[in-house]
Amino acid sequence: MPDPSEHLVTLYHLNDLGPAELRRLLPSHPDLRITEIGPDEDPRDHLGTLETATIVLAPLEKERRITAELLDAMPHCRLIQSVAVGFDGVDHRAAAERGIPVANLPGFNTDAVADWTVGALLYLLRPYAFGHAKVERGTWGPEGVRGRDVSSLTVGIAGFGNIGRAVARRLDAFGARVLVHDPVPSEPAREYVDLDELAARSDVLTLHMPLNDATRGVIGEDVLRRMPRGSWVLNAGRGGVLDEAALVRALDSGQLAGAALDVFTEEPLPASSPLRGRTDVLLNPHAAGVTHEAYHNLRASVIDSLDQVLSGKPPRNVVNGVAV
Repeated sequence: MPDPSEHLVTLYHLNDLGPAELRRLLPSHPDLRITEIGPDEDPRDHLGTLETATIVLAPLEKERRITAELLDAMPHCRLIQSVAVGFDGVDHRAAAERGIPVANLPGFNTDAVADWTVGALLYLLRPYAFGHAKVERGTWGPEGVRGRDVSSLTVGIAGFGNIGRAVARRLDAFGARVLVHDPVPSEPAREYVDLDELAARSDVLTLHMPLNDATRGVIGEDVLRRMPRGSWVLNAGRGGVLDEAALVRALDSGQLAGAALDVFTEEPLPASSPLRGRTDVLLNPHAAGVTHEAYHNLRASVIDSLDQVLSGKPPRNVVNGVAV
């Protein structure tokens, strides 16, 4: 008989991490029960399954978010593991109130997101797509493709965690001036400024902030108005940090020259979004962190985290302050 004391319930369904693959990757725990609540299933229809769960892999979909109601159905849960850097798939505060740790997987896609950010910046500064289309049309010459040197610009980084620091290292190599806004001075040699000063001094503003009550919509009309006219905004952090309606107005008025967005307030981006169909906006389907290397890093990280807890050790990277 399998030991029913450890029961892994997964609401996560990407990167080939289904029950069979999880079992293959956790050979040291042959008695582990693994149950999947699939992407088309409502977790509220599986309260009996959740009742015996000891570890839960959180979903990515907001519609299947682990709410306080679901947390109350998990009396034996001792870890909710996000299979991402973000942990929007669980009400982490409600989990803390119930003594359930929530952990994430920081760092697995740091290089991927930082590379995308700098690549997106180059796309905005040097109109690659326009130049390509020009050649395809049979025309030639520099008209319309004159860009900017990265080394001539000041880049403000809002949010200076793993990814923000990786972006800064790349920009250092380009010779850009880098300003930082973050409550924790993780690299004291950097120039840290408040958000208003960051906006006022930045030709490029790149966002790598977490989404919480303090940051929701914080990059809005006032911040964008402070930026130099003809500047650029990039967001590869969290969609809700940026007020998209304010962004569209800033683009329409010429206050901003362009934007590159990997994340959005509503995902998938609605067909009616005014961000669609613009030549001054680069859109990406929340995939900045998707590379072959990040894929392998993620799988290794989540298996290591699960093995840690299943072996009786405390979880790593707890984000909601619950001590185990």
